Order: sequence, then C-alpha cells, then structure tokens
Amino acid sequence: MSELLAHYPLTATAYHELLDAEGAVRPHWQRMLQRLERSSVAQLRQRQALLARQIQENGVTYNVYADPKGADRPWELDLLPNLLSAQEWEGIASGVAQRARLLNAVLADLYGEQNLLSEGLLPSELVYGHPNFLWPCSGLTPPGGIYLHCYAADLARDADGRWHVLADRTQAPSGAGYALENRQIVSRALPELYRDLRVQYLAGYFRTLQETLSQCAPGDGETPLVVLLTPGRFNETYFEHLYLARQLGFPLVEGHDLTVRDATLYLKTLGGLQRVHAVLRRLDDDFCDPLELRTDSALGVPGLLDAVRCGRVLVANALGSGVLESPGLLGFLPAAARRLLGEELLLPAVQTRWCGEPGAVSSALAELDHLVIKPAFPSQSFEPLFGHALDATARAELEARLAAQPHAYVAQRQAQLSQAPVWHSHGARGELQSRAIGMRVFVVAGSDGSYWVMPGGLTRVASAADAEVVSMQRGGASKDTWVLADLPVHGEPLRPRSIGARDLIREDPYLPSRVVENLFWFGRYAERCDDNARLLRVVLSRYVDADGDEQALRSALALASALGVLPQGEEPLEQRLLAALLEGDSGSSLSANLRRLHWAAAQVRGRLSRENWLALLELQRELQGLDPRRTELGDALDFLNRLLMSLAALSGFALDDMTRDDGWRFLMIGRRIERIQFFADAIAGFLEGGAAWDPGALEWLLELGNSTITYRSRYLAGPQLIPVLDLLLLHEQNPHALFFQLQALDRSLERLHQEFGAPREMDLKHLTERLRSFDFATLEEALFGNAGLDEVLAGLARLLRELARGAGQVSDRLGLRYFAHVDDVSQRTVST
Repeated sequence: MSELLAHYPLTATAYHELLDAEGAVRPHWQRMLQRLERSSVAQLRQRQALLARQIQENGVTYNVYADPKGADRPWELDLLPNLLSAQEWEGIASGVAQRARLLNAVLADLYGEQNLLSEGLLPSELVYGHPNFLWPCSGLTPPGGIYLHCYAADLARDADGRWHVLADRTQAPSGAGYALENRQIVSRALPELYRDLRVQYLAGYFRTLQETLSQCAPGDGETPLVVLLTPGRFNETYFEHLYLARQLGFPLVEGHDLTVRDATLYLKTLGGLQRVHAVLRRLDDDFCDPLELRTDSALGVPGLLDAVRCGRVLVANALGSGVLESPGLLGFLPAAARRLLGEELLLPAVQTRWCGEPGAVSSALAELDHLVIKPAFPSQSFEPLFGHALDATARAELEARLAAQPHAYVAQRQAQLSQAPVWHSHGARGELQSRAIGMRVFVVAGSDGSYWVMPGGLTRVASAADAEVVSMQRGGASKDTWVLADLPVHGEPLRPRSIGARDLIREDPYLPSRVVENLFWFGRYAERCDDNARLLRVVLSRYVDADGDEQALRSALALASALGVLPQGEEPLEQRLLAALLEGDSGSSLSANLRRLHWAAAQVRGRLSRENWLALLELQRELQGLDPRRTELGDALDFLNRLLMSLAALSGFALDDMTRDDGWRFLMIGRRIERIQFFADAIAGFLEGGAAWDPGALEWLLELGNSTITYRSRYLAGPQLIPVLDLLLLHEQNPHALFFQLQALDRSLERLHQEFGAPREMDLKHLTERLRSFDFATLEEALFGNAGLDEVLAGLARLLRELARGAGQVSDRLGLRYFAHVDDVSQRTVST
C-alpha cells in the first residue's frame, strides 16, 4: 500500500474514482499515483503553493454575497486533477451531446407548435408556471434554429459507477471559463504529468463558440460585432465574465452600455453608436429587457426583445431558455426524446418526480429518507431538504407544505456522490484524502446546429469529508478534469488567432462609454484621495507635534473644515480628525473616498494591469486593518504616509503602465479636473483665511502642493507669499501648479475637439488667461506698501473660485456628451 493511500478511506457505499472495489488503483490513475509517490512532500507543497499564487496573481475569484472572506473570494483549486479514461468519456460526451439536441428541440416546440404540451408529454403547470417561460418570445425562431448555443449538464456518478444528470443548465451556464483557467494553472504545476498522460485540449469549445456566434449573427454584410453581456461586478462569477471576454475577444458590456434604436442594438462608445450583431449573455432571461420582461430590471437593455423579434440581433442563449432549468422536467425528458428525436436517452437523470403528478406526494413521503425535496421553480427561495435529516416536526411541516402546494416541489433520489482524491499535507508527511465530487460538462453548438462537448469540464469538490452537497457557494473547491487520450492528442491548446499587418489596431474601436466614465472617475477619486490625504497629513502632523506652530495649525484646521475634509460638530478635535480619516458613514471621509476609488477601479478591472490591481487591493487591506476604536493619531499619521506612497504608485501606473488611448485620456482629464478644483478652492480658502503672511501657514501650503523641495532648491529661503503663490499658481514647469494643470487639461480637451468634434471650452480658456495675466508686481506693491493687500488677495481668491466652478462645469458637460450621449441641443435643454 502506498504511503499516500495509508489513510485513504474506502467505503462500499460510494464509487471511488481512484480505487476499485478491491482497493486496487484503477488503470488510468496508476501513472499519476506513481508520479505523486516519486514527489516529496515539499515538492507537492510547493506545487500547491504555486496554484494559490497564480490564483491570487491572476485575480481568480468567486464572489459570495456576505462572505467573511470578502466580496472577491479567491477561487479554490485542488492540485490533483480528476481523471477520466477515453473510453468512459466517449459515453459521457455522446449522452450530453444528445441531451443538448433534445433540449434545443424542446425549446423550439415550447415556443412554437407546443406539441409536447398538447399531447400531455410535458405538464403545462411546469412550463407556464415557470417565471422563465417568456410569453413575448412565442413564435420567435433564432438564426439557424439554435436556441441553445451553450449548454451544461451537472453530472454525478452513483455507487454503481454510472453517470447521471442532476440538473440541466440552459439559460446562461457558467463555469467554462473557470475550467479553462483551472487547466492553465494545473498544467503549469504538473507539466510533465500533463504531457505524459496525453490530456485532451479544451480549446475547441471556445473556437467553436467564437465561430458560431460570428457566423450565425445577422450581419447584413457587416463585420459582426459580438459582445458579452454581464450583470456587473457583484455577480458571483464576474471573474469568468472578464476572463471569457478576453479569451473570446468580445467586448465585455453591461446593460447600460447598450441601447436599441429602430429595432437595432448598439454599443455606446466614445465615437458614437456601434451596431451589435450578437450578444453572449450572462444575464438571466427576465432581466434582459425591462420593457417587455421584468420591468424592475436595471441590468437589461430596453427594447432588446424587439430587436430579436425583428431579426436584427442574435442572443445566446435564446431568451426564454431558462424554462428548462426546472428539475421537475427531468422525469419527462425520456418521453420527449422518443417524441422529438425518436431516440432513447443515452444518459439517464437521477430518479426525479414532480410532486404535481397524481400519487407523487404519497410516494415521496413513503420514501422520504432516500429523497431530496427541491423547489420546482427558481423563484422559490428555500434550500433543498434532505429527508433523512428531518426530525418529526420538520417532517410534519414538509408534509403540510406538500399537501398545500404539491406543484411547487420536486422529489429527487439522493445521489451517492463518487469520491475523488485530494492531497493534504500534515507536518512532515502528506496523504490523499477523499471528497465527494460532481462534474459540470459543457457543450457548444456549431453553426450547422450540431453539438460539440468540451473534453473535460469543471469538477466541483465538497468542502468536507462528510458533506452531502457539492457547492461553491458553501465553500467547495474545484478540480481540473483531465480526459485522457489513447492516442497522441490532436488539435492544439487555446492560442490567439493569427494577426497580420492588416489586422493591426492602434485604438480600441469598441471602448464602451461606461468604461471610459469609470476611468474618468477612477482618476478623480485617485486625485481626491491624494488631496484629502495630504491635507489631513498637514493637520495631523502639526497637531501631533508638541512644538508646532499653533497659528499654522489653526489656519490648516480652518481650511480643512471649509473644504469639508474635517467634519463639523461638538466632538473633541482628536475624535473629528479620526472621523475625517476612518468614518465609514461620512460621505466626505478619506475612507469613503477610498471605497469609491476601489468601486471605480473594479468597474474597469479588465483595463488595469495586474500590478495596478494588486496595488489597489493592498491599499484596501491597509485601510481595513485600521480599527477606528483603537487607532491613535500617531498610527493615523503613519497610515497617511504609507497611503500617499501607495497613491503615488497608482499615479505612476497611470503614467507608465497604461496605453495612451481614449480611456487613459479621460482618466487623466478626471485627475486634472479634480486637482484644479481642489487646489483652486484650497488656495482661495487660504487667501481668504487671513494667514497669507504667516511663514508657518505658507510652509504647510507648500507641503499641500507637494512643492516644498522645489521651493527650497530655488529660493534657499523660508516661505514667502509671492514666490509661494508663483510656484503653486503660475509655474509652467511645476506639475502641481494650477496653471500647469489648466494647460494640460486644455490640451486634452483640444484633442477631444479634434477627434470627436466636441465644442471648445472657451470659458475655461478665458479664466486660464486671466490667471496667467495676474501681476505679482501689484501684489508686491500692496504687500510692502501696506495698502490694498486685502483687495488684491480677495480678487485673486475670486478668480480661483471661478476656476474651480469652471472645471466642475467642464466635468458636467463631458458627462452629458460622452457618457450619457446627450447632444448640444439636449444639453441646453437639460441645463434650462
């Protein structure tokens, strides 16, 4: 007996993927076990650590709502793949492909002639009562008659070794992207084993999907544009949406990135509206069109169904396909297969009975110890009930519910899930343990209507040895699934398509306005966090310093209060300072702005480099590590110092790590507008505060403008009003000077005018020229002549306030033109 198998549990009640009934290693597992035996515990630990590191670096997540690990929970992946022999896989693939053909035919019948209903082969209650049977889709035939472009079957192997179907996924099946990511990670961790076992490639699935959507899309002679529609970053499989969009080469869009005009679907881009010919959706049926389907949906596209009805766009899978996901239909599919295909089902389903059938309730209650009671429709919000786990009270309650609404329940025989090995290390040794598994297998339609099965899939692993349910939501893990080949593997791994000289692209032609808008606000929030952090550091450093300048502290506190950075109130100053940093409920606190920054970054995660994203995550972790109840001012000041370094890194990523495309330009425009507003208001507040003559106040003003070193190297003297204002307001080489930012903003706006025909921002130009023409000789005369100083400073402050308002108005107009797609006439209408 191998040391790895010394404590491996072999139970007679379950099928073991690794061992046969006598405890011998199955033939197709022997080479893997031999390889593992030759590896040391340290080597296996290192490979498992490699998996975890790649998952973290690649940002592979599976979001679980209210999960203690956070919204972006790292994907769980076991080192050992699950192995299937070529002979066994042939039977699985044939059965799953047949099932896809059947379900496609069932959809065609349900939304067409409805022979299955009229002949009593399907109960009308399960169809018409299902929220995803969409009456507005009746009579619609998708291009090529393909309703199911993607299909997935959840399989379980019973104790007899046969695979059974647990559930059909027909609406927007998830997991194919995770399966490919698992393959790429595990094959790197076990490269020799992957090559020696002749593992079949997954690439054909994704190439077929690309080709089918492009060829079946109604193009009218145009090059088809296919987009991937996601509900957004809070969806549990959002990582997969990003991943698939990159692998397939489809723009990732949300509902408000799209619009329907004249029964044609368009993508809103900076350059205008681009027609969309096909949509690969990851959005549930009824959310897709708030006009004709679910009216409270904020995720869909108004008018999408009308565009489908007019044959102007392909939606995959077809709207309404979710009706087949009711487990109550499983028991009726064998008869449907005989009626529609003239065939017997090759792959049986787990014994399932809809409780709305005559005698089904009494039969279910009699066998309850061996059954799982499930909801017949997804709108019912209750977890499956395992009969053997119910006490007398729970049984009585269930019996009453079944009697009251039998049509709402399904009784399914509890499957005895097969067991697969997982590797665990304990101290200096390692061993194999067993866990229950289920497998999701993926099918894609070819453009001719035939179905091709991905040779592999997503194996899901139970979280504990005694778990009865395999669920990623309940902390389960995953495995790569290796289908072994008897002969050398044909085909090739997934590689990008060949791109020639004529295919070169210098600008993203399908950059959604929403992405640009979030880059714009990413820039604004990054700058806002930097500005507020600098001002808080000015205040805190002078408050903590026992020998500090009290007058300089008072002037800094007054400015922080005037700008809304320091909250007002009767609380002690120390408490208000900590609230300005950490108060989560305060909309203007630094903590709140950091959360907004993370939100905007998460919306454009696919546009950020891995290093940029990791820097943002590290910044979030730093903030979460501060407890408002235990943080002292010294700790807060130390955090601000580290935070400013992290924000400087973000600025560096923007300048050195991002392509200078339209998205980057709007990010920088956002940063410049925010900096102009903040510094114009800050310097105006400083001038109005009566501390313009105080060297201590001028010192912190230079610090706020990140210009202390420049000033000292230029003047070799203490801070004085005229040179300080020149450096912060008019210095053309100082990137923190207001005039420098105004010039840079003007150049960016001029580029928008040339590229998109946007009107020139003449008001801001005039204000910039007024600032440029400010005469410091007048200020000098007033300063040393002791006459008219207040009037000169007040006039300069008024000009700075106008500049701040002007920058805000530019921001509003950019939003209307490029993000809301409101033209000039409409803008005037909106403004009045």
